[in-house]
Amino acid sequence: MFDSSILDDTMMRDSSSERSPPPRLLFAIVKRAFDITMSLLLLPPLLVVGLILLALNPFYNKGRLIYTQQRMGRDCRPFTALKFRSMTDVQQVSRAADDPLETDRITRLGQILRKSRIDELPQVLNVLKGDMSLIGPRPDYYDHALRFLKEVPGYRERHAVRPGISGLAQTELGYIEGVEATCRKVRADLYYIQNAGFALETWIFLRTLSVVLRRAGA
Repeated sequence: MFDSSILDDTMMRDSSSERSPPPRLLFAIVKRAFDITMSLLLLPPLLVVGLILLALNPFYNKGRLIYTQQRMGRDCRPFTALKFRSMTDVQQVSRAADDPLETDRITRLGQILRKSRIDELPQVLNVLKGDMSLIGPRPDYYDHALRFLKEVPGYRERHAVRPGISGLAQTELGYIEGVEATCRKVRADLYYIQNAGFALETWIFLRTLSVVLRRAGA
């Protein structure tokens, strides 16, 4: 069982100056195969949920069905992340890196989508494309990430692997916002990269299922 206390400041050394070793070949192959298999299995639920939301959105969540956002991916390259929209429709994000989440923009239907994590379901398409993995460091909004690259030690190194729909920082630290909190997230992400393997991957997967079933978090 993973001990989340290792993420405490007093028990984790700063790994920002170290380059993480590449994952073992077998683990990398199995991880990608699992990503593809699970994403293919989730395509029918994605289609069904999409059709339901198309019917409900005009009444409870007016605007686009799919929300797209530029995020920072592997090797710090930008990619377009997909989500079911859970907030009032706007053309561009105005929230700064240190600003709190705009909870006033979350719609009634969006609250259900976020609590159940259904809003993340379209990202299985990002996984199939190769931009993301099911598990890995959670990708940040690209404009915010550019700032974090300058201000957060180790932030560049966390992009040595594909970003994930879920990750160690999400299951153990919860929702992260702001530069200071991102420093804690980066330490968790670097721990994940340095210790990547079947045991840790399984732990995060089970912890993610627990979070989803308990409808915990933002």
